[in-house]
Amino acid sequence: MKKLKIKIPVILPQVPDEKDACVNRLIDKLKGREGIDNVHVSDEKADGVPQLCFHYDPDVISLDRVRSLAETTGAQITDKFGHKLVEVEGIRHTRHARTIEKAVKEVDGVLEVSASASGMIRVEFNKGITGFGAIKKKIEKQGLTIIEPSVETETYFQKMKVSKGEEKSEHIQDKEEKQHIDESEDHVHKDGEEHDHKEDEGEAHAHGGIFGKNTELIFAIICGALLGIGFGLSYVDSIPDWVSLSLYIGAYFFGGYFTAKEAIQTVAKGGFEIDFLMLVAAIGAAALGEWAEGALLLFLFSLGHALEHYAMEKARKSIAALADLAPKTALLKKDGKTEEVGIEKLIIGDIIVVKPNSKISADGVVVDGKSSVNQAPITGESVPVDKVPVEDTAKDYSEVDEIKDENRVFSGTINGNNTLEIKVIKEAKDSTLSRLVKLVNEAQTQKSPTQLLTDKFERYFVPSVLVLVVLLLFAFLVIDEPFSDSFYRAMAVLVAASPCALAISTPSAVLSGVARAARGGVLIKGGRPLEDLGVITALAFDKTGTLTEGKPKLTEVVPLGDISENELLKIAVAVENLSDHPLAKAVVRDGKERLKGDEIPDATDLEAVLGKGIKASLGNDKIYVGNLDLYEGLDKSTPSEEVTTKVRGLEGGGNTTMLIRKNEEYIGIIALMDTPREAAKGTLKKLKEIGIKRMIMLTGDNQKVADAVAEEIGLTDAWGSLLPEEKVDAIKELKEKESKVAMVGDGVNDAPAMANSTVGIAMGAAGSDVALETADVALMADKLETLPFAIGLSRKAKAIIKQNLWVSLGVVALLIPATILSWANIGIAVAFHEGSTLVVVANALRLLAYKKD
Repeated sequence: MKKLKIKIPVILPQVPDEKDACVNRLIDKLKGREGIDNVHVSDEKADGVPQLCFHYDPDVISLDRVRSLAETTGAQITDKFGHKLVEVEGIRHTRHARTIEKAVKEVDGVLEVSASASGMIRVEFNKGITGFGAIKKKIEKQGLTIIEPSVETETYFQKMKVSKGEEKSEHIQDKEEKQHIDESEDHVHKDGEEHDHKEDEGEAHAHGGIFGKNTELIFAIICGALLGIGFGLSYVDSIPDWVSLSLYIGAYFFGGYFTAKEAIQTVAKGGFEIDFLMLVAAIGAAALGEWAEGALLLFLFSLGHALEHYAMEKARKSIAALADLAPKTALLKKDGKTEEVGIEKLIIGDIIVVKPNSKISADGVVVDGKSSVNQAPITGESVPVDKVPVEDTAKDYSEVDEIKDENRVFSGTINGNNTLEIKVIKEAKDSTLSRLVKLVNEAQTQKSPTQLLTDKFERYFVPSVLVLVVLLLFAFLVIDEPFSDSFYRAMAVLVAASPCALAISTPSAVLSGVARAARGGVLIKGGRPLEDLGVITALAFDKTGTLTEGKPKLTEVVPLGDISENELLKIAVAVENLSDHPLAKAVVRDGKERLKGDEIPDATDLEAVLGKGIKASLGNDKIYVGNLDLYEGLDKSTPSEEVTTKVRGLEGGGNTTMLIRKNEEYIGIIALMDTPREAAKGTLKKLKEIGIKRMIMLTGDNQKVADAVAEEIGLTDAWGSLLPEEKVDAIKELKEKESKVAMVGDGVNDAPAMANSTVGIAMGAAGSDVALETADVALMADKLETLPFAIGLSRKAKAIIKQNLWVSLGVVALLIPATILSWANIGIAVAFHEGSTLVVVANALRLLAYKKD
């Protein structure tokens, strides 16, 4: 059997990462094909990009045929399945979002739908059965206005120069983007053509009602006013009863308009929601002549809905504010002149000028000028970062993986007091900010485990309440009371048992938590990682670049035998120059500095031995460079006891050692040390304070080095000498012991271990596209001290979710027996019912004000 690895985006261009369902579809289609033994996602990434690994029999199927088959099958899947993230206006609350999900799922060919009360709808559909046009019509039929039909990241930057009273600006002029195609209707919007609603649709459709976005709130206030006036006039003897009754009927109309609208939509689909229960209770109260109580019910219920919608909108706006961070224009420098252009017109390699105290328009590298940049909008760093020009201004940095922090700038960050000239390395649609915005919007649609549980609970609870209410209607047959009393009691129980607060308790907390995290430079991808991180008690860390600076320095050069230190260094640098390992780069960098311009020979035929070292040819000699493990099973020429003792001695001092062998002779030892981050010790102390009991370092370095670092910074455990696959096994072992464990690393080299952890946390994600995509939680700054904020916020969110559940379920548990025993009437029941809803929403919004310690 042979293996072939192909980058996933080559096969599935529209698929962002290996977690997408289309990757599994591709694997299922290719498995079992003649000559192909197995297909799986590779643990190794190519330039940070996930790959598929194909195990095939070359005697049965050729390499070219495997590649062709993969690309053809991938094209079939890409052509068949579509993914859309749609931004809408008009989702009033979480229960309404569930109704939208059910409605869109009715479209034949829709595979998955997830809607958020904040206005995001994620849809996956079969293109062979339906197009986005049918989905769009269904969404609009629910009374929603589509703001963005396809929230690709670039759409946030297409809204150029939009101000109050002005029309939206032109579409992007790029040929590929200036046509907006509706897949199922063959309707193309060409350059400059607007996508407005027809005039006869009116403002009501565009803005949710005759009073715009606040229609529901205004209707609720009118309802309350009519109720209050009617109730007051009922005590004036000179005014006939029909006046109060007319005002109550008016209150019913305004208070029940949206409730009735949603109830009818839900019942028409064969479902029951809280709105239906409330409407039945209000009608029942009216039938008994209790118009005032029924109007009070509808007033408080509609007011609660409107305020809930306002609160969710506030959290949504906190997220939407991210998109406004980037300026819409840039000063493009060309031929010595500058002109203002839209950022969507910038291409890689353009030079832009950023004036003092203004926002940076694009991701890039500084090519001229020195200044300090406030990166807080992206990374959450409180202190501005000094920026200096790159050494080679002519170089194309768009394909460079490692760019120094002092040279790199991000779109949406704020320049200091000096002018900068920046070379663009990413187009607007691919900038770190635009990717962050898209990922945060997707996170809104990801339901947490608690929300999934409460949704399931409600599906059984609501029908049970209806059964209880029907039984209570016939209580007059069992106890001595008139039917009207039994009917009133049943309506009161109906109000008391409606789980409004329960429905909103988790989504409001998740949305607020994700929004607050994003403002603090932390991307949390939805409810599941937010909740999981809130209960984590064990953290596993990668060492290099996470707990340490990631910049190892050459500390010792120990010649063995007759060789000189310079000669040993030349050999080491020549061989390590072929490797891209961080330790190899450190040897080359510091070695060249020590050799001061001495000529270095060229080595060839590099061969890496994973986790142990490398071997290469230098002239007619074979050179080996690696740890002691490299030589154990190599051949009979093992290191002497004296050499081994020297190596162990250096390792005991916290050094990482490399033993060098030329042919069969051991010629020297070089040692490097990667110093712990300054913030590591203090950060780990804070983590202990907030409830992290075990902190384990996983490293490929030998155990003595691991122990030395662990002791210095205060880790509870250090596991050394681990190969990449052994780190995965270590995570699995930790999960068995600790139930849940988070893995903290760079999100690239640690991707396999992160994938097997409960929560994968990537540091420095602002500079790594792969880390942004693969991690569950991404710390935008390369700052370990951001970790306590992320975990502390998640713990606070988890606590608030628990509090909300206790409040919502507790009120229902108290009100049901109280109303059954006639201790509470409809008025009291609805007051407590809606009061609990407002309490849980207000409690969740506290997360927006969460402060870093």
